[in-house]
Amino acid sequence: MIPAGEQIGLLGGGQLGTFFTIAAKRLGYQVMVWDPDPRAPAHAWADTSLKSDFQNPAALQTFLNKNAVITFEWENIPVDLVTKIEAKRPVYPGSDILSLLQNRIQEKTFLSSHGFPVTPYRAVLKPEDLKKQVKQMNLPLICKTATAGYDGQGQWRLTNTSEVGSLMNTLEPRKTGWVIEQVAPFIKELSILAARNASGEVVTYPVTENSHERGILRLCRIPAEIATALSEKISTLAVDVLSALQGVGLFCIELFLLENDELLINEIAPRPHNSGHYTLDVASPSQYEQQVRAICGLPLQKPVILSPAVMVNVLGSEISALRKNPLRQKLLSMTGVSLYDYRKEEIKDRRKMGHVTLIGSDPNALLARAEEVREILEKTQNQINRC
Repeated sequence: MIPAGEQIGLLGGGQLGTFFTIAAKRLGYQVMVWDPDPRAPAHAWADTSLKSDFQNPAALQTFLNKNAVITFEWENIPVDLVTKIEAKRPVYPGSDILSLLQNRIQEKTFLSSHGFPVTPYRAVLKPEDLKKQVKQMNLPLICKTATAGYDGQGQWRLTNTSEVGSLMNTLEPRKTGWVIEQVAPFIKELSILAARNASGEVVTYPVTENSHERGILRLCRIPAEIATALSEKISTLAVDVLSALQGVGLFCIELFLLENDELLINEIAPRPHNSGHYTLDVASPSQYEQQVRAICGLPLQKPVILSPAVMVNVLGSEISALRKNPLRQKLLSMTGVSLYDYRKEEIKDRRKMGHVTLIGSDPNALLARAEEVREILEKTQNQINRC
């Protein structure tokens, strides 16, 4: 167990790191955030910050000397850095899991080899192999970079052979290649949070129902509108996946629900997840506190959910309107509404800038109010973009 008063090292300083830092400090820990971006929001909440490049040897030595345990809030942290750190300090999850889940080909191979359901896929290692691999499958397909890519970036939908040819001529060689996946005929997109400690104990959260826009998570409904038996099936699946990974920390498993309650695993995030922001308002403990508990050897807690909730992401220039009246006043005057501004300075199109959580006793009424909030945000963004 990591005693209170010790310092936790956090790689990455985005909004997930901000919420993790707050949770860790509330439990009596100090936090050192290492993120090369001096404007990363978690720097403002950390006890100590490193803003050097991840390849800086002096920064690495400081990070090793000052922290009792290390974790990360972003899965694209360099694996070689994590490997160096874990030679001297415990890192949860470890470099082996980070490396596995950074590569979509390796991730799907691992899951399928352990009998977990995934979408049919093929590895494409060279651009000229794309047509050959596509012929082994049925259109439509999704082509994704095997590594990197986030929030819909590095992805292409292929619906006909001409699109395949065009993409093949566009792709530039990549060391890690690409993966093509069958488009899943899903009826719902779901996710589940699960935490595992070093003793192998696993706890899960309720299943979340998600809605995406242009590849970016837009709205989450908790709990998902699915049967209890299916929810229990997903919880068992999450326990089995984390046990197979032997991972320590907080994970999110994203799934597709097909007809007849068939499930396919889309991907696994080895850290807290956007779809788990609701836990800040209606769950005890939050996903961030559960991550602290898991990596520090504290008891995991089966989460208590206080009420249904709906979370809406605030994207791009929508945050500009929410930082001003009268929209800010209107939103904050609504009962059961919490606004989170990540305090990011640079506003980019479709960038996650904040979120709004609505809580209440009636899930359908919450969803209706959330749709109203989303429409207000979209209308405001369109007005800003036209100016």
